[in-house]
Amino acid sequence: MFELKVKTRFAGAHQLTMVGQKCENLHGHNWYVEVCVKGDKLNSAGVLADFGDIKRAVRQVVDKELDHKFLNELEMFEGKQPTSERIAVYIARRVQDLLNRGAKEKIAENVTVSRVMAWESDDACAIYYPEE
Repeated sequence: MFELKVKTRFAGAHQLTMVGQKCENLHGHNWYVEVCVKGDKLNSAGVLADFGDIKRAVRQVVDKELDHKFLNELEMFEGKQPTSERIAVYIARRVQDLLNRGAKEKIAENVTVSRVMAWESDDACAIYYPEE
């Protein structure tokens, strides 16, 4: 089994209720995100996938859908609080969708998202492991 990891950042604000006094106020984070993909077959070039393809999928989600947004107002979090855990789940599912679309074109085929870490500070993160 092989695993690749790419890292990125985004800035986003949220407001969480019923989790703690400070977090109930509107506040922002400079999120640090790590996305790992795994697979057991190397392609003909001897790599699991092109890092550029993985980075493009992650940037599509993070840069275009989450960066510099008030997360509570986004459709994907409608009726749910945009916690670190839910952000990690959202990124994992969206990146997997993009990789699956790319697999039809022989880009990043046989690769699945193995985990996503959504760091809201230097010392606190949520890790999501998608079920297989």
